[in-house]
Amino acid sequence: MLLCDIGNTSYHFNDGKKDFKEFADSFNPQTIKENVYYISVNQSVKEKLGSLENWIDLETFVDREKYYTTMGIDRIVALASINDGVVVDAGSAITVDVLKDGVFEGGFIYPGIKAMQECYKNISNALDYSFNFEVDLGKMAKNSPDAISYGYLKPFVNEIKSKNLPIILTGGDASEFKKLFPNARLDQELIFTGMKKIMKKAGLC
Repeated sequence: MLLCDIGNTSYHFNDGKKDFKEFADSFNPQTIKENVYYISVNQSVKEKLGSLENWIDLETFVDREKYYTTMGIDRIVALASINDGVVVDAGSAITVDVLKDGVFEGGFIYPGIKAMQECYKNISNALDYSFNFEVDLGKMAKNSPDAISYGYLKPFVNEIKSKNLPIILTGGDASEFKKLFPNARLDQELIFTGMKKIMKKAGLC
């Protein structure tokens, strides 16, 4: 079984044993002859795959009425892997989605680490610091690096912890946020797990 999560820059494949990636702007999907079950947030790639019979779009098997219209299919599929919890996908942007007793409660989108660091840098070179994920969020900062870290991380952490639900971390910067949520589950296979559950429910496997 070949699964594929397609983003804006890459095809992320999983064959049940290993992951591998291909660049979205150079990969030719016609080179794969077996069936591929995929989701895609990349509209141009999605249109290209529409004519390939062996590429099956799992979005057609998702009940979108449970979510809001513009919500990304990757976020919806990640939630399909759980019944209760807060899913934090720490990528270029950080998406946070809450599921309680199988019902979508809502979520929010937060700037990713690089984006927020660039924001501070654009304000002033004097604010060009890396975030300290081990900063003490229990007290106000008394130096610029910690003040920036506190300002970025404190409201984010408070909002997530206020839900009193299990926290699941995924995405490229998930390991950094694990420092803030030591009891959270780190799961880089979350979307693929969700895809498998959707396929099973639809009778595709």
